[in-house]
Amino acid sequence: MMAEAGLAALWLAGALAALQLVMAAMAVARDRAEVVAAVRPVAIVQGVLALLAMAALVWVFLDSDMSVKLVVENSHSAKPWIYKFAGAWGNHEGSMLLWVTILGLAGGAVAIFERSLPERTLIATLGAQAAIALGFYAFLLFSSNPFARIVPAPADGLGLNPLLQDPGLAFHPPTLYTGYVGLSVAFSFAVGALVTRDVGPAFARAMRPWVLIAWIFLTLGITAGSYWAYYELGWGGWWFWDPVENASLMPWLAATALLHSVTVLATRDGLRAWTIMLAVVAFSMSMIGTFLVRSGILTSVHAFAVDPERGAFILALLALYIGGALALFAGRIGTVRAGTTFDPVSREGGLVANNLLLSVILGIVLIGTLYPIVAAGFGVQLSVGPPFFNKAAGPIALLLVAVMAVGPLLRWRRDDVRAVILRAAGPIVAAVLVALALLPIWPGLLPWAGLSLAAGLAVASVAPLWKRNLRRTPLFTYGMVLAHLGIAVSLAGMASDSAFTKETLVAVRAGEAARVGPYTVTLDGITPVIGENWSALEARLTARRGDGSRILRPQLRFFANPPTNTNESAILTVLDGQLYTVLGQPDGQGRWQLRLWWKPFVTLIWLGGAMIAIGGLLSLLGRVRRERRVALRESWA
Repeated sequence: MMAEAGLAALWLAGALAALQLVMAAMAVARDRAEVVAAVRPVAIVQGVLALLAMAALVWVFLDSDMSVKLVVENSHSAKPWIYKFAGAWGNHEGSMLLWVTILGLAGGAVAIFERSLPERTLIATLGAQAAIALGFYAFLLFSSNPFARIVPAPADGLGLNPLLQDPGLAFHPPTLYTGYVGLSVAFSFAVGALVTRDVGPAFARAMRPWVLIAWIFLTLGITAGSYWAYYELGWGGWWFWDPVENASLMPWLAATALLHSVTVLATRDGLRAWTIMLAVVAFSMSMIGTFLVRSGILTSVHAFAVDPERGAFILALLALYIGGALALFAGRIGTVRAGTTFDPVSREGGLVANNLLLSVILGIVLIGTLYPIVAAGFGVQLSVGPPFFNKAAGPIALLLVAVMAVGPLLRWRRDDVRAVILRAAGPIVAAVLVALALLPIWPGLLPWAGLSLAAGLAVASVAPLWKRNLRRTPLFTYGMVLAHLGIAVSLAGMASDSAFTKETLVAVRAGEAARVGPYTVTLDGITPVIGENWSALEARLTARRGDGSRILRPQLRFFANPPTNTNESAILTVLDGQLYTVLGQPDGQGRWQLRLWWKPFVTLIWLGGAMIAIGGLLSLLGRVRRERRVALRESWA
């Protein structure tokens, strides 16, 4: 009965989304007070019903209800409970239900917490959110029912993909989807503002927290997903320019540009049209990512390979929503009053340059991701991989870092070039010193430039704190400093990994050693081990560096349901990097293949990602606190 209850909740949520859309349209068109008052509760109940449907799906997975087709295809009674729990969204239908659940909860949260927008604009925003939800409810109910029964019920399921049997599955998709869906809220705000012709600083201040939330979760999701792939796939790489990885990067790039743009609009009443367009583009990238993952047109370790009909359904939704929003933008942009002007040499000018460069990188990633797909449609098979992206996007990304370093040093409205150069003396000196220090070991052009610019950006990032009373500095300023500093830290990690990684592939017998970087790694022996739902051959490696030694235990695992072999890496993390080890196959002569990497300072990549997300959180808390203080002052006045 739990599956039927979940399906009923899903139908009711879809019906309420349709009702919410109709009521919002009536309220905006006719301004009827009784209809306006009812839209908020409907949005809240819709979100609750979507959550109940998701809870029902998790229940049938935890209960190993083999009468539900999705459970049979993606679970097994012998699986540990955490993989049954996370397995509820480790598949096409379940992940789409999670997507829709977060979408419904986001709409309910807007209905509960948003109080600063004019009522008519808020209702239009909730109507746009309902329109998005309605399309995805229809997709689930008519194309991807997660609660479909199977008769007769088999004795057990087929199991979960072993590559997904990792705690990362419980964290990564919900985090990433929260970021995706958060951009739908920004999109709905933009549509609502266009419908009511209410594009201005108040609209931007209302939208900014939702953009920040989406951006924070996207940052966390991408960072966590990168590390998950890094240790799980056994390739020793943290980013492969996989099309599905790009599908998460593109919304992040657009959201980063939108975040800067909406800040200019909220604080300086500038970039009105640019902010609306970026809100549409950011959600468009989320929709394109959803299409790529679920259309069946990609072969990727991240993608859900499904039939093309489902992909066509999502493509139709993308065309409807994005096409409709662009048509609305074209029709109403002439009514959007121009904001305040500013000189090119100003903080606003720096933010515009930042956004343009982000947009160029977004365009490169989009073209590089879609071009092979389009070419395949014409019978031409080709691949676009790291060489293209690194050469095309790398130099522009470094230019973006340079602009980012200068940005916090600029004044609002207008500035003097000579004064900016004087303020930038510290970052320039730091970058030059690092560049000169690296010349004798010459790591390559891009890593050399990356490490140099990372040093300059690190110094420039703390510039907003110079000569200030740190106790009185706003929390959101600390957030900006930490986020920019996190980018410098991540860039240093990326450049170090690219420049200084050492790799060794050897075949050794027990007792023999191999050298990689500063470590000597000895194979002590191979022993069989048994896990909860797998068996493995486990290597015992002794890694020596100087007078110290550590034990690592990489495994070659065997899963029965479904039958799969995987390599489980063993990683030694120290202050100056990571020793990454993988056990390969025997060669039939008593030797075992070992893949060893020494990766100096690679952990800075994920440390920086965490710093960026925490910086976003501090900015969010600081902005919310300031808005509350302003509201209290106005109420007392």
